[in-house]
Amino acid sequence: MSVFAIVILLVSAVLHTSWNLLIKQSEDKYIVTWWMVTFGGLFAIIALLFTGLPPRDMWTFAMLSVCVEVAYFITLSYAYHDNDFSLIYPVARGTAPAFLALWSFLFLHEKLTMGGSIGLALIIGGLVIIGVNTLTQAHVTRVHFKGVAVAVFIALLISIYSAIDGAAVQNGYALPYVMGMFALVPVMTTPFVFRQYPWAQIRNVLINQPIRVPLAGVLGVLAYLMAVYAYSIAPLSYAGAVREVSVVFGAVAGWWLLKERMGGIRIVGALVIFAGIVIIAMFG
Repeated sequence: MSVFAIVILLVSAVLHTSWNLLIKQSEDKYIVTWWMVTFGGLFAIIALLFTGLPPRDMWTFAMLSVCVEVAYFITLSYAYHDNDFSLIYPVARGTAPAFLALWSFLFLHEKLTMGGSIGLALIIGGLVIIGVNTLTQAHVTRVHFKGVAVAVFIALLISIYSAIDGAAVQNGYALPYVMGMFALVPVMTTPFVFRQYPWAQIRNVLINQPIRVPLAGVLGVLAYLMAVYAYSIAPLSYAGAVREVSVVFGAVAGWWLLKERMGGIRIVGALVIFAGIVIIAMFG
């Protein structure tokens, strides 16, 4: 796997952690998520004026991906209502590479090198270390088990839409594909939000957070654009796993900004993930 692809994925991970933090720090998470995807959609529509629409045969992939993405955004907002950022984020992002590696093998017929397999196993292992440590620190109760179940479901959704998008951009056109997909997401999410909340409440969220919400939308689009571009130039199994270094960034951000616990074991997990990325870069 090329160093260029890894750098793109690391930048994507930083942006992804950033917009997740912006949502976590908001009170009305469903509404903030809707505003986020709406501003992301507006940004994507403007971008499409310059990139043009993706090829016709990619729209089926885009529609399928959008449906899964909508389920992901709604579930993520629900999860952040009742659980720590440092619980949901590591478990959801950490479990996704295992699912994605399976889909890549079954449907995209990817074959991993021995070194790549070791690197992938180290990344998944490091993510598990961080996730298990989070659960231990949280003194798991029934509520936390429910949070873990929701987080694993989020991971399944992440792996499904990542596999769809990875298959879609195998022949290129990552930029118009991602912009077309994000332009469609608000169409799918708007009915859900407007059934749940009055317009006055929706409007007030934007008035009270005029910078945070649009910023989250732009960061979300840019983060995923970078990830999908990496999917088009690198094996999906590797790229999907490297992207989840955002778990490390998320744990650090939760400790630094949200005053959540970090701990030495998470640092060990981060080092294991880093070792996996290096091995993939060298032998993947």
